[in-house]
Amino acid sequence: SKRQPRHGTRRIAEPHNAAMWGQSEVSKFAERHNLNEGARMDLKKIFDNFVTKSRRRVTVRVPATTANMGPGFDCTGMALDVWNELTVERASTFSMEIEGEGARQLPRDKSNLVVKGVEAAYKYIEQEVPMLRYWTLNRIPFAKGMGSSSAAIVSGILAGLALAGFNLQVKNEEELLQIATNIEGHPDNVAPCIYGGFQLGIHNGSRWWTDRVDMPHGLMCVVFCPDHATETSEARQVLKKEIALQDAIFNCGRVAVLVAAFATGNMEWLRHGTEDALHQQQRVPIHPHLKPLIKAALDAGAHGACLSGAGPAVIAFTSGRCGDVIAQNASEREEFSVAEAFLAAADEIQCPGHVLITKPVEHGGYIVSETQVMDPENRRSRIHYVQD
Repeated sequence: SKRQPRHGTRRIAEPHNAAMWGQSEVSKFAERHNLNEGARMDLKKIFDNFVTKSRRRVTVRVPATTANMGPGFDCTGMALDVWNELTVERASTFSMEIEGEGARQLPRDKSNLVVKGVEAAYKYIEQEVPMLRYWTLNRIPFAKGMGSSSAAIVSGILAGLALAGFNLQVKNEEELLQIATNIEGHPDNVAPCIYGGFQLGIHNGSRWWTDRVDMPHGLMCVVFCPDHATETSEARQVLKKEIALQDAIFNCGRVAVLVAAFATGNMEWLRHGTEDALHQQQRVPIHPHLKPLIKAALDAGAHGACLSGAGPAVIAFTSGRCGDVIAQNASEREEFSVAEAFLAAADEIQCPGHVLITKPVEHGGYIVSETQVMDPENRRSRIHYVQD
């Protein structure tokens, strides 16, 4: 004879659009279909596994970053007040919409780094990735050396963890940093993208480790973004496999001065603290604008200037900001003069581009909003984080 299902009734398949349900809907469904207690428990288990421990929709914001900052190759980076926004929502089919920077170049399939970040999050917590819809609004210049790839990875990881309702250990573990850095390969961009501020990052032999360096108030960042793009892989290929002892000594001293300048607020030290002997000179053949623009920025009053990440963007540091810069007398600051100097030098060597004036930010990526299952009987479903 045919074996009867457990509890004397049919097994319950996951209800259509289960992620939209609350406990009250579960009860109504059970009553409408005259489910016995065993079947009700099956349905509740499905709901608990797939819904109550997860979110339906999340929006994440992540900042641009400038890495290396001159001598801190692969180890130092700082978050900038330019933000990408990612919204991920449970859906019946995969889709991806991209607006803003890189919209024409970025893939709209599962090879996109945002998707890779989500997949890494779910793999870390040993769960299967649900079907999702992605929407990105990119303000970070694409492939310019301002951390667009790290922003994509970190936003995907944050969105994936939020959707799954999973929290990671930060103190003594820095689990999010481990996931992101294992994808990116080095912490100089992902660390400030996650934590904000000026971050130092190393591998301590067992895991990636990072810590914050204080930043002085009033710091401004002037970034020249050439119209052309550079792939990080291309920029790394020109680097030497071995370095001279004198170059290593040079950079050790410059990194120390860089950190001291930020920690003490003595911005004049940045002229030497942003100098480098490990990667910038080697990259001049693919970035012929680098030296003329650094000179122009320093001559115009910048405290220091260097290649941003692997380039092609060049960043200069100025100070004097107090409150909102639009309302402050421009004569009290140098960033506009530096911006004009950047453009004049770029025009002279026929390097078309534009300038972004921004500032460092102390905080990294965060959940802007979340949409959970609304259930009047579940108090936690009525609590929402909203940050902006």
